[in-house]
Amino acid sequence: MSLDHTFCIAPMMQCTDLHDRFLMRLITKKAFLYTEMISSGAIIHNKNYHSLLYNNEIDSPVALQLGGSNPEDLAKCIDIVNEYGYDEINLNVGCPSKRVQKGSFGACLMLDPKLITKCLRSMTEASSTPISVKCRIGVDEHDNYDFLKTFVEAVAKANVKIIIVHARKAYLSGLSPRQNRSIPELKYEVVYKLKEDFPDMQIIINGGINDISSAKIHLKYTDGVMMGRTAYDNPIILSEVDSVFYDEPLKTLSKKNILKEYFKFIERSPTKHIPLSQSLRHLYGLNKGCVGAKKFRQEINNLIIKKDLNNSLNNLSRFLN
Repeated sequence: MSLDHTFCIAPMMQCTDLHDRFLMRLITKKAFLYTEMISSGAIIHNKNYHSLLYNNEIDSPVALQLGGSNPEDLAKCIDIVNEYGYDEINLNVGCPSKRVQKGSFGACLMLDPKLITKCLRSMTEASSTPISVKCRIGVDEHDNYDFLKTFVEAVAKANVKIIIVHARKAYLSGLSPRQNRSIPELKYEVVYKLKEDFPDMQIIINGGINDISSAKIHLKYTDGVMMGRTAYDNPIILSEVDSVFYDEPLKTLSKKNILKEYFKFIERSPTKHIPLSQSLRHLYGLNKGCVGAKKFRQEINNLIIKKDLNNSLNNLSRFLN
């Protein structure tokens, strides 16, 4: 099965949850969406994992991102998640946070190619859908190209053909996860070379891609691009994706209709236990850069405080343009 990763939206912790993915799918039908990372332990030991994995109202393509380093546990997770209809399962090998390091997964896994091969083999053997990896170009002082190439060879040994590469190295100490997204130098040419050396693999580039124009440039050298925070902070930027990257007619819902459909989803969502503060925060950027943006955000905050959506749609729509 060949998946089209021409334009992807990055997995982002506390961002790309079920509600945010629904919002993005209202704007783009074609972009490849990713869940926020879910640890193998959360799936295996949480009796309420269904609410974490639910995806039925989100049109394909959507991938689930897993975090873990135990081959047996990852295989168990695959057995559980196979029924949820995800188009791809991605292993996080790029997150540098201290919490993730304590679980011995994320970016620190790049330092153990043999373990990576074992983890991915256990996943591919258990999976009915394609497996992918998201990584960095290096870790701490291990930032030469040979290190990255050895890592990709380990991935290839497990018959995994899809790699998303954040074009920065990760610092396991000294920088916060947020700083790791901006301070390490971007080295796009490293990812380009990776595609040259591994032509049979799908190489998707990530990191510092903040507009449609730069995304198009990267596609000259890679199989796909992945946009992160910009897509979350200013989701309307995604309205161009289907026409620019997939030659689809430009069919964008108005902001008011997007808001209307999103409110309907909140009302019928199977995860109604999620507080409004969590589901409404994804709307903050819907009017970014436009007249009334500040008042729009303030009205969202008022709704969160009131904890009541009744008669609120019209009030909020007034500030959209």
